[in-house]
Parts: sequence; structure tokens; C-alpha cells
Amino acid sequence: MNLPPLPPQPQARPIRLGPRSVATLALVGAVGLAALTWPFFSGPTSQVGAHSKDAPWLFAGLLILLVGVVAATISESGLGPKAVAMLGVLAATGAALRPIGAGTAGIEPMFFLMVLSGRVLGPGFGFVLGAVTMFASALLTGGVGPWMPFQMLSMGWFTMGAGLLPGPDRLRGRAELAMLAAYGFLAAFAYGTLMNLAGWPFMDALSSSVAFDPADAVDTNLARFVAYCLATSLGWDLGRATVTVVLTLTLGATVLKALRRATRRAAFETPVTFEDPDGAAPVTPPGRTL
Repeated sequence: MNLPPLPPQPQARPIRLGPRSVATLALVGAVGLAALTWPFFSGPTSQVGAHSKDAPWLFAGLLILLVGVVAATISESGLGPKAVAMLGVLAATGAALRPIGAGTAGIEPMFFLMVLSGRVLGPGFGFVLGAVTMFASALLTGGVGPWMPFQMLSMGWFTMGAGLLPGPDRLRGRAELAMLAAYGFLAAFAYGTLMNLAGWPFMDALSSSVAFDPADAVDTNLARFVAYCLATSLGWDLGRATVTVVLTLTLGATVLKALRRATRRAAFETPVTFEDPDGAAPVTPPGRTL
């Protein structure tokens, strides 16, 4: 007798976003968006251009908030040693993948790994993984600078978004790969746009016709920014998006299977129990999971 296949089991999550980490994440997101999009909220009479030298302090403050998000997420979720080990392995792998293409024509295979990891391990783990991976890769490649906090934030959003896609427990096969490939394609362009926003306002307006000029109207600066993206980063973003799609469709099924197998074996959500030496029933500490 042929038995029907078992339904997919609910995917375990090494990090569950609680109220404190969600609130901190929302705060960082608001500050990050404000720091990236302020040129479009300032008119010709604004004095924001006079404060461009204050940018490093803003970046430093954003980095501190990012660290706060990671700390709050880890402390609230009770992140166990297995999850820490998986975080370290994936972050190290992503950091090692980044220099392979050295950013040439957007050949950055780490984005593909971030999409799949976020999908399997959830949005909480995804945000932490994205931020930590970008930090580690910056140290590895010597890319430490005022742009690094924005890279960490953008990669955290990129990876977290994959964990928020629908059907994590039921959608499988080609449909899932197609969804992840489409997300990776769009998110790769979104990442490039965010990073353009991080540096574009601080270009010398006298050196380029597409630089931000605080004396111009908001719609004029928006047109300048679009022209800047098309002229400077479209090829890189297209390369990044294409590589992400190709790797997702060719290697995605194997990597997803390996990540899900590792997650099941890690048993992140299995309660920790201690055997009583007197033979009593095992004791589970309240609120403690791996």
C-alpha cells in the first residue's frame, strides 16, 4: 500500500524575534532610512549641506545601534551554542565568498548564500547573519570605512527579507527556487541603490552634474540620483543580480537541503533538560531553549 507523503515539518528558528528586538530593529531601520534618504526631505533653503562633515558621527551612531540590535536579538532569544556555531560558520563562509569576485562587474556570490540562509533560518537569524557577515568581510577585505555601517544594515535587511518570504514550511521545489531567485534579483538592485544613497550626497557638486546639490529642489536631486545610479552602478547591480539568480537556480536546491538538514539536526528549539542524580524526572529551565 502506498502511503501519502508526510507534510513538511515546521521549520525551526534559531532566533525568535521578541518585542525588545523588534522595537530595536524598528529603531535602527528608522534611523538608517533617515540617514540614507535625508537629501529627498530637504529643500533649497535647508542647511543640510553645511553638515556633511558630521556624517562620520552619524555613521558611528548607526553602527552602535546595529550592535545594539544584534545584542538585543541574541539576549532575548536565548541563542544557544549550536546557533552561535552555525552563525559563525555561515558568516565566515559568506565573508570568504565575497573576495572571490572582488566586486568585479558585480560578481558577488555571498548574496546567494545570504538569500538561502535567511530563507531557512528565519528573519531574526537572517538580520544578525547579514550584519555580521558584512562586518567580517569588511575586515577580511580591508573595506572598513564610514560606509561599513550602511553595508551591515543593508545586508541585514537583504537577508532578513528572505526570511520573511511566504511559505517557509510548505513551499518547496521549483516554485520556491523561482521565488528566491526573483527576490534575490530585486534585492540585489535594492542593495545597490541603498549603498548609492550612502555616498551620493557627499560628492562634490562641482565635479559632477549628477551629484547632490542642496541648492536644488528635491525633484531635481531625485533626477540627479537616478542618473547617478544609471551611470555608475547599473552594470554592477545587474551583475550582482544575475549571479544571485544563476547560483540560486543551479545550486539552491542542494544548499537549501543541506541547511534544512543541519537545522533539524541542531534542534534549536529542543528544550534543554537536566537529569536529576536522584532519579527524578528531567528538569527543564523555564524559557531556555537551544
